Amino acid sequence: MTDLIFNSPLILFLNETLSFFGGIGILSYQITRDIFKGPIYWRLLIDQVFHVGNRSLPLIVITALSTGMVMSLQFGLGLEKFGGKLYVPKLVSATVLREMGPVFTSLMVAARVGAGFASEIGSMVVTQQIDAIRALGTSPIKKIVIPRVLATLLSLPILVGISNIVSNFGALIVGYSELKLDPNFYLLKILTTVTLKDYFAGFGKSFFFALFISIPSCYFGLTVKNGTKEVGIATTKAVVVSSILVLVGDFFLSKLFWILERMS
Repeated sequence: MTDLIFNSPLILFLNETLSFFGGIGILSYQITRDIFKGPIYWRLLIDQVFHVGNRSLPLIVITALSTGMVMSLQFGLGLEKFGGKLYVPKLVSATVLREMGPVFTSLMVAARVGAGFASEIGSMVVTQQIDAIRALGTSPIKKIVIPRVLATLLSLPILVGISNIVSNFGALIVGYSELKLDPNFYLLKILTTVTLKDYFAGFGKSFFFALFISIPSCYFGLTVKNGTKEVGIATTKAVVVSSILVLVGDFFLSKLFWILERMS
């Protein structure tokens, strides 16, 4: 009876959740401690920035363009029934800057980069490269984890900025070709209605999303223990958990920025 209770799916899930948050807490402490002790491996950091930012760019551009075009079409079709088609530029641009740009970009980065981090680090654990780094007197946190976390912190906000521009461009194309809105009018409405608060509300989230993606992905890679089979499991967990953290965290961050805007 006791075994049935402790091996029930709910108890196993709770144990795994507590273990995850405990591990994330310890890893976050180690990153914070080592990042100020130096040295920073700049060459590794630059390599990771190229890997995270440059190689993610085509995926981000395609996703952002499609998202902007779909949003413009859907808002246009909905508002046209009520004679509100002229509000499409304002609604689409504000939604892109505050929500769709940072969230969709982060989900794409979580799928591509998060999976890459977990599989790379997991493979290093299996092939004992992490042990070799320790044997040489170097911290794997400094050499493996910190460059990846910093690279995501640097690259994701830039990708979000590019995504915002491309999404609005895609929305403008559909606004002109399908909704018959004048391009000059469309641009003017964006420039006159979107505020810096809209931009910073979305841009600020990207720094938190970068941490939600990079730290859990590195954690799952480091916790691989039983051979190559676990590398695939760690990769799946990294993508799923990072995506959930981005989506759940988006609500609380939106609430936080909303409170800050009301106080300002």
